[in-house]
Amino acid sequence: MVTTGGNEIPGPYDSSMLDVGDGNQIYWEACGNPDGKPLVNIHGGPGSGTSIGARRAFDPITYRSILFDQRGCGRSTPHASDPATNMSVNTTHHLIADLERLRQHLGVERWLVHGGSWGCTLALAYAQRFPERVSEMVLVSITTTRRSEIEWLYHGVGRFFPKAWQTFVDGVPEAAAMAPSDMSSGNIEPVLAAYTARMGNADPDVRAEAAADWTTWEDAVISIEPNGTPGAYSARIDRDRDAFVRICATYFANGAWLEEGQLLANMGRLAGIPGVLIHGRFDLGGPVHIAHEVHAAWPGSQLFVI
Repeated sequence: MVTTGGNEIPGPYDSSMLDVGDGNQIYWEACGNPDGKPLVNIHGGPGSGTSIGARRAFDPITYRSILFDQRGCGRSTPHASDPATNMSVNTTHHLIADLERLRQHLGVERWLVHGGSWGCTLALAYAQRFPERVSEMVLVSITTTRRSEIEWLYHGVGRFFPKAWQTFVDGVPEAAAMAPSDMSSGNIEPVLAAYTARMGNADPDVRAEAAADWTTWEDAVISIEPNGTPGAYSARIDRDRDAFVRICATYFANGAWLEEGQLLANMGRLAGIPGVLIHGRFDLGGPVHIAHEVHAAWPGSQLFVI
């Protein structure tokens, strides 16, 4: 039992490390009712790791809730905060395979898939690959990680925070000259690639400075949300912060290794799978039109804009 903010959160009834190949082991835990409905929670980021608080999101009487840390973050090993960790074996396709291996390891036939933010992208990619293994889906803060969405998050939204965005770009002067000069469309990938390189640098001071610049930008994006927590990203401890930034930068510099629009184009594969989509109308990081596009392309889904 863990106490946080005066509230007790039941701990897992089972937990372990799972060897997923390529020298990687992922941490997983099972909470709630061992005989309940199987549910897997896919955390955001990428690279955020799961949290103790995530355990309270699911009814412990109804669900057998499976929580896990994706490659390179949380309690999974090797940790992406170590510049020696090989990031070439940490891609969306590796994470999809890890999810399926975890399902098989736990003896689950079909499970409800829950994800938020980046977790939505991974959940959709997994479900489109293995629709027969998904009973239902509940997705929050909808994203498909198209390059257009990445460009918005690390460039377009800068029209609301121009000073903070310029500081973010100036954090990698080797790429700043290639960044868009205004808030019209432009290629932000050189900036993301430069952050990726800095987060793999052997010098801890270089990594720390890059991580601070990146998380300061992330804090700015959520700063005017009604439930936004000031300093939520930059307040992370150094190890977890560095892994989060390195994994985010790597994934987004590579378009998450997905074809542009791939998930939307393949939504028909989810026909017959009940899906609930929940999105905030004033979510600056992921504009609400993304949720509407996913809903329109997913036969039988429900969308709730809050």
